[in-house]
Amino acid sequence: MYIVPNIVTTANMFCGFYSMVASIQQEYLLAAWAILAAAVFDMLDGRIARLAKATSQFGVEYDSLSDLTSFGVAPAVLLYLFALQPFGRLGWAAAFLFLACGALRLARFNVNSAALPKGFFQGLPIPMGAGIVATFVIFCEAIGWTDTQFVMLVLSFVMAGLMVSGVRFPSFKEMNWRSRASFGYLMAGVVAMILIAIKPEITLFLLLSGYVVISLLWNAWSLFRKPQAPVSGEL
Repeated sequence: MYIVPNIVTTANMFCGFYSMVASIQQEYLLAAWAILAAAVFDMLDGRIARLAKATSQFGVEYDSLSDLTSFGVAPAVLLYLFALQPFGRLGWAAAFLFLACGALRLARFNVNSAALPKGFFQGLPIPMGAGIVATFVIFCEAIGWTDTQFVMLVLSFVMAGLMVSGVRFPSFKEMNWRSRASFGYLMAGVVAMILIAIKPEITLFLLLSGYVVISLLWNAWSLFRKPQAPVSGEL
């Protein structure tokens, strides 16, 4: 059974490699969808390994290497070839920064995963950063937006910074799905699936970017509500 999750992980890596090939051939829409397909396989391999009781350290390391290919190298190549070439050295430096920060994010996760709470991620997960890049490319192609070079440049810096930041992003791993609030989560999921089915080219980007924006607002609100230390002399 150990081979089953590793085959799924290999499918993840294959999608990342195909995305790079499609980007080189200027098939940017296919490249973006391939990154999203890799994200689906990435979600499945860990769950399959746990269900089959086939988790191993080899699988963990192999998954990280696959993630770096599919969510680090592939979106960096897509970023550069799709929009960042006109910026010259700044363009490829921005694409490399995305890749480097993604690698640092994966390394930090591998080292700290056992010590961190399961309810949130420290920094934006690299599949989410790659997903936002990919869905933004799909979004631009869907609405016919061609003058996106500057926006993609800013997006690459923002995603790179969020991946190595200490900002907390909800992971939903520790969510109590048996609570009374689970019906609300179910309805939210149904609405999200309906919106994706109606116009996936637009709603996927809006949902992922909405997750990032809401997480940032939640962190800002938590920081604002944090009790301040009393001033010296006060009781």
